[in-house]
Amino acid sequence: MRCPYCHNPDTRVADSRLVGEGDQVRRRRQCPACGERFTTHETPELVMPRVVKSDGRREPFDEDKLRLGFRRALEKRPVETEAIEAAVRRVCKHVSGAGEREIPANRIGEYVMEELRELDGVAYVRFASVYRRFEDVGAFREVIEGLEQSRPRDDE
Repeated sequence: MRCPYCHNPDTRVADSRLVGEGDQVRRRRQCPACGERFTTHETPELVMPRVVKSDGRREPFDEDKLRLGFRRALEKRPVETEAIEAAVRRVCKHVSGAGEREIPANRIGEYVMEELRELDGVAYVRFASVYRRFEDVGAFREVIEGLEQSRPRDDE
């Protein structure tokens, strides 16, 4: 790492610590030439696959778009921001962990549905209605019945 003060190409690490949830490293560095200290942050650079849309178009995976989809589904629902961020991270992990150069958009949609099912039933039904293009009340009924059957009852 080059020193930002004197541009010496060789600096030494004085201290390293994990930051946040352990997905970033904070390093204190010192330049042997000028003696100045500075901090750097390292994060892994993940290569995300391209998303193949249902019409065949391909576009880069967009984490912000994913986050926006979660927020729209969870709008005015009692779900904490941290829970939403954790769900976004889990979906990103599924996508990057697939080890493929391209991933169908519908697979990402299924990951999102799994996360919403656990977070909030209303948000799950909202998302499902748009994602699966419900055209009648019967489709809503089927999803709600499936959701009710998969959840444990409180009175048991």
